Amino acid sequence: TLGQLKALRDKPVNQQVLVESVVRRTAAKGIAGDWGAQATKIVRDEIFPALDRQTALVASLRRAATHDAGVWRLPKGDEYYADALSNATTTTLSPDEVHKLGLEQVAEISSQIDAILKGQGMTKGSVGDRLTALNADPRQLFANSDAGRAELIGYINKVIADFDKKLTQAFATLPKAKLEVKRVPPFIQDGAPNGYYNSAALDGSRGAIYYINLKDTADWPRYGLPSLTFHEGSPGHHLQISLAQEAPDVPMLRRRAPFGAYTEGWALYAEQLADEMGFYKKDPIGRAGFLQSFLFRAVRLVTDTGIHYKRWSREQATDYMVAATGFARPRTQREVDRYCVWPGQACSYKVGHMSWVRAREKAKAIQGAKFDLRQFHQILLEGAMPLTILEREVEARARG
Repeated sequence: TLGQLKALRDKPVNQQVLVESVVRRTAAKGIAGDWGAQATKIVRDEIFPALDRQTALVASLRRAATHDAGVWRLPKGDEYYADALSNATTTTLSPDEVHKLGLEQVAEISSQIDAILKGQGMTKGSVGDRLTALNADPRQLFANSDAGRAELIGYINKVIADFDKKLTQAFATLPKAKLEVKRVPPFIQDGAPNGYYNSAALDGSRGAIYYINLKDTADWPRYGLPSLTFHEGSPGHHLQISLAQEAPDVPMLRRRAPFGAYTEGWALYAEQLADEMGFYKKDPIGRAGFLQSFLFRAVRLVTDTGIHYKRWSREQATDYMVAATGFARPRTQREVDRYCVWPGQACSYKVGHMSWVRAREKAKAIQGAKFDLRQFHQILLEGAMPLTILEREVEARARG
């Protein structure tokens, strides 16, 4: 955004992250040379002028922009969106089918959350209203300070350590790569996703990183953090992507294949797996957080198709998400802005999850009492693939 560009450009050259990083790293490694001076010259003479040109371009585009949020406004926009949706989900589902699927899932998951909240004495208002109230409960919040952020990351690390002990119950092969939890760097947090995963270096020189956006700790009430952690860490992205990268007999192309519906669907399935393995057995509010995560992904089906197919405005999409999920508005606004510029991608999660569940149920039906969950999960060693191929491969493996 123009605000982010201005903030980056206005910072003194010696405080720019590109300069600070070079100075810090060369000093840490004891590398002699005028690296700071060289970096300063590059930033001043090349990067600053480029930022000025970019700012001018964005400002000119803004003057010509409309308030319409969806790609329907573009030439052949409906065709483009149908293609984007197919590319994101690796299925042939139409925008209308995805929208209806989302509405059905929202109703079903909301019903499950409703039952849990009523069991905890929370009976007034819609599910979204009650989740909003839960988000504001001081017992669920971390202080919005450096100490609070450190406490939040410490809590995530404890969740990881506790659940890692159970992984062998469901997985015959575990990754070698280590996982580190880090805050999204503050200088990019305004435009960064709420949470994301960076895979380990292929040569093993660097472990994987699970980034969480801590611009405002109120975005992350305690009860929702385990599910996010299972999604980004193990048994989610970290386990799946690391196993694919470390698979010895799979070509590099397949080890790194970016099939989002497979990867995001697996991460959502991993959240479900943690629930099935008893993580929330004594924590009903935590289980509500898990279901809220599922609700969030179902709401995405409705919102993405709403923006790009049903011609919803940015405000309408944000209002719907806040009302349905109970998430804080600033966090939700960042999500909606992402959907506006990345049509279809938000639908890959729930569509992919349903494909993984369908594949597992098919394998169970074929193998009966011989079904082995640990062996079913060995399919991860084949690398990511389109969902239609995944279901076919799982069935072939089940039949032997």
